[in-house]
Amino acid sequence: MNQPEREIWNEYETALRFKNSLGRRGLAEQAKVNERFYIGDQWYGAQVGKERPLVRHNIIKRIGEYKISQILSDPVSINFKVAGIPDTDENDSAKEITEKVNRLTKHFTALTERLKLQNLNEQILRNAYVSGTGVLYTYWDTQHVTGMYANQENSVPIRGDIACEVLDIADVYFADPYGTDLQKQPYIILKTCRPIEEVLGLAEKYGTDERTRQAIREEAIGGKIKLLTKLYQEYKKDGTYTIKSVTVTKNAVLRKPFDTGLTLYPIAIFPWEKRAGMIYGESEITYLIPNQIAINRMLTANVWATMANGMPMMVINGDLVPGGISNEPGQIVKIYGEKEEVDGAIRYIAPPDFSSNFTENLESLIRNTLTQSGANEVALGDSTPQNATALTTMRNAAIMPIKIIKSRFYTFLEEVARIWADFWICYYGSRTIELRENSAIRYAPFRSADYTGLPIRSYASAVGSQGYSDQEAYRILVELFEKNAITKAQLIERMPDAMIADRERLLEEIREEETQSDGI
Repeated sequence: MNQPEREIWNEYETALRFKNSLGRRGLAEQAKVNERFYIGDQWYGAQVGKERPLVRHNIIKRIGEYKISQILSDPVSINFKVAGIPDTDENDSAKEITEKVNRLTKHFTALTERLKLQNLNEQILRNAYVSGTGVLYTYWDTQHVTGMYANQENSVPIRGDIACEVLDIADVYFADPYGTDLQKQPYIILKTCRPIEEVLGLAEKYGTDERTRQAIREEAIGGKIKLLTKLYQEYKKDGTYTIKSVTVTKNAVLRKPFDTGLTLYPIAIFPWEKRAGMIYGESEITYLIPNQIAINRMLTANVWATMANGMPMMVINGDLVPGGISNEPGQIVKIYGEKEEVDGAIRYIAPPDFSSNFTENLESLIRNTLTQSGANEVALGDSTPQNATALTTMRNAAIMPIKIIKSRFYTFLEEVARIWADFWICYYGSRTIELRENSAIRYAPFRSADYTGLPIRSYASAVGSQGYSDQEAYRILVELFEKNAITKAQLIERMPDAMIADRERLLEEIREEETQSDGI
């Protein structure tokens, strides 16, 4: 092998060995185990036979789905700002810059809808819960049709825009696993497996010679080839750097090093639980598995004991009951022999007594596991407090641990926004961009040169946060109305939309009723 494929392959194998040293099983293998437990395949590999039912009570999935839904429950707004320019600055130059940056905010909103970022976020959170780290990779899609044109005659279509892909952390390798700042990594390697036809097509596109293409063909296993794409920082004389990229197979360079023009790695990561001094996150499932196994075993033993009591094993004397016996009700059994022999011809084996504390211990284990994971009865909706104050207090206490995870998720979204802005400035040039403001869509001119060199920052915040479900809000409002803390009109105005029809007409009738009452 020749450089740079030898060097990149060695770097990949070094990073792979480090991943395989994490925990008892290694990062990738542990993620596979966690995935099986998440989907419910929780008796995999257990040598317990198949004659009796193996019961599951999947608390791992319940905890994960609850936390993911809580994190995604509030819409998130991303706002761009320029460092050093306060919102209150009234000079013309500051106003102009603020207006331009506001376009980035509105364009980000438009792109989240096209790229279905909400769906991508759900997948990223699920991956993070299972494997410890969610990864979003942004790239430039040269084939994307924007629907806009570069000239007034509409004869030159504008092509190309950003696209996103959710990656498995098992396919992402960092130069320094102990460096927690992704943007300070010397390099990042992405692993993919592609069909041989696709790779050869890319090889021809990138101008490789026949010898190189033949070396690529010889690597194919099962019709696929493993590719490594290395992203790395190349510094300039002025101290700034740009992101360069090179793609190799094991024996050949598929695409030679080229300058992406970007100033940020196009990768954002979200760790579910942070490992101290390490870039790879930790999965909560890894430490829930022992509890899950104990719960399944105890529940299965409970079910088996109930079955043994309801359908106890039967022993028959084959000499006295030669015809055998089935479990059919009302069956007539012929028994031969004297009275004493007949009395002992058929009998049931009494199962051992099942401790009443067993069920209590099982329920306690389930309850404590959910509580310690921040998914107690109140959070999951299994408890109904007697008043609104108790509901609010208990609910706030229940969701407090999730706020830490949600804060990390907001930081992840801010990083995504910075990466997208980097793409816009690098690749858009002069074009028209789509802006989204509330429910309206409009278009505005964009020039990359206007943004080059600006210290652009991004900030994520929750918008329209209700904090309560419709049912919880309904209970609180009714309680306030019954205590005369709010009027009938205030009650109707604040009712959840799904619980009331023709709100305006109802409010008009209430106001007419109040007016008539005042006139009496």
